[in-house]
Amino acid sequence: MSDQDERPENPLRKELPDEVPVSERRPEPTAPKQPEPQPHPQPQPRIRPQLPRDPAPQAAPVPEPEPTPEPGGTAEPESEAAEPRLTGRQRLAAGLWPPRLTRAQFIVALLLFGLGFGLAIQVASNSDSDSALRGARQEDLVRILDELDDRTQRLEDEKQGLEKQREELQSSSDQAAEARKQTAEKEKQLGILAGTVAAQGPGITMTIDDAKGTVESDMLLDAIQELRAAGAEAIQINGVRVVANTYLTDSGKTVSVDGNKIAAPYRFKVIGKPQDLEPALNIPGGVVQTFEKEQATVSVERSDKIVVDALRQAKQPDYARSSSR
Repeated sequence: MSDQDERPENPLRKELPDEVPVSERRPEPTAPKQPEPQPHPQPQPRIRPQLPRDPAPQAAPVPEPEPTPEPGGTAEPESEAAEPRLTGRQRLAAGLWPPRLTRAQFIVALLLFGLGFGLAIQVASNSDSDSALRGARQEDLVRILDELDDRTQRLEDEKQGLEKQREELQSSSDQAAEARKQTAEKEKQLGILAGTVAAQGPGITMTIDDAKGTVESDMLLDAIQELRAAGAEAIQINGVRVVANTYLTDSGKTVSVDGNKIAAPYRFKVIGKPQDLEPALNIPGGVVQTFEKEQATVSVERSDKIVVDALRQAKQPDYARSSSR
C-alpha cells in the first residue's frame, strides 16, 4: 500500500477549492498613492434662535445705528451701550461740579469776585445819581448849573480876598496895626461861624409844618447839610443856633437839637445868598420833595434881612492850643 492509501482523507480539503497555481494568478492592479488631504476645520453651525411666530405679520422696527467705535478703543459692555448719551449741558455740569480748584485758583477767584462786586456797586451808584438828573426838567438842570457856577464864583471871591489881605500886610507901613485890624475882622467871622456872635444879612426863612408827626431828625439834618452846601453862613432852628458840632436826635414825637427839644412847626432862619439857597431846597428829589412825601408842608420865603440872634457859649478847648507864635 502506498502512503496515500494509508492516510485518511481530510474532510476539510474537500470543502476548500483547489488552489490555483501561482503561474496562473493575475496580478491585481494597485492604485497610485496620493497624499492624504489635510483635515480642514469645519465651521461650527450657527444656531439661529427660534422666534415665536406672530399671528399676524408686523413691520420690522428699524434698528438704531450703533455708534462706530473709535480706533484703538475697546468695546463697551452692553449695559453701558444701552444708557442714553449725555447732552452738552450735562457734560458741562459734570465737568464743573464737583469743582477741582487749587488754593491759588480759589484766592484768584475770590479776588475777582470782590473786584466785580465793587464795580457793580460803583456802576449802580452812578446810575442812581444819573437817573435823578436824567429825570429832571430843563429848568431844574439850568438852576443846578447856575448854583454850581455861584459856588465856584464864591470860592474865587474868597480866594481873591485872602490874596488881597496878604498884599496889604506885605505893603503896609504899619504892619502891626494892619494885622490887628484883620485879626479883629477874622474874629468876628469866626464868631459868626462858631455861633458866639449874632449875625444878620440876606437869606431865607423855611417853615416845616408837621401835623402828623412824621418828620424825623435825620430829615432835618439833611436840610441843614443841603443849606450848608448851598452857602449858608448862619442857621437857626426854633431859637437854637446850628454850628459845626450840632447834633440832632429823636425824642418821641419831637426832635432835640444839641439836647434842646423843639416841636413843630420847625422854623429855619438862614443867612446866605437867597438865589442859591432856595433852588437848592427845590431841586428834584431834594429837601422839599422829601418832606412832602411825609405829608409835611414846606414854605420858603426870601428876605433881604434875616437876623440870627441865638448864641452859643464858647468852650475853651482842653487840649488844642494855637500853633502861631
